[in-house]
Amino acid sequence: MILRRVFYYWQFVAVGALPLWLMVAASIFGSSAWEVLGAAFGAIAIGFGLLVVSLLILARKDVRAVKAVSWADVAALSLWHVLIVLMGVYSVAAPWLSVLAVFVGLGAFWFVLWELFDAARTRVREAMVYIDETARFGTVPAGPSPFPTMTDRSTIRPDEARQDPAHPTPADPSVIIIREKPTGL
Repeated sequence: MILRRVFYYWQFVAVGALPLWLMVAASIFGSSAWEVLGAAFGAIAIGFGLLVVSLLILARKDVRAVKAVSWADVAALSLWHVLIVLMGVYSVAAPWLSVLAVFVGLGAFWFVLWELFDAARTRVREAMVYIDETARFGTVPAGPSPFPTMTDRSTIRPDEARQDPAHPTPADPSVIIIREKPTGL
């Protein structure tokens, strides 16, 4: 759990640190001026990609709740970040490493997008089960209800009910009326 939490916070630090590392490493490890300029533009693109992937990971409610990424996220981010660090060191000797880092970054993007979709699908499925059980049994499933309960107006005598004469209550209990307050203009 500690490593997953470290990656939760590291992914946002990496958005600034890894592109900065690419620019510094390109100037340290024997690159020409044009290669340093190319590394600067590449660093901006990689920084943007890191930010997008980090925000997609953060968009999942389960990640925000425990403030820890999943083990699959740790694996994907580790591979991508190691390739970015190696790309800064060996960019002159191994230009294919840059291509590999871009492909792994695209793979990480699609992977976290799929994880977000899967998490959303699971939450919608749980909500549909909740709604289905509530409709079928007429009561809320086990546990406290996150929704307000409806009162059955058929048990209230007409003289006890506080009714607005301008807006009578419908006879059908399945009808829901939402009244707006008039604004004092």
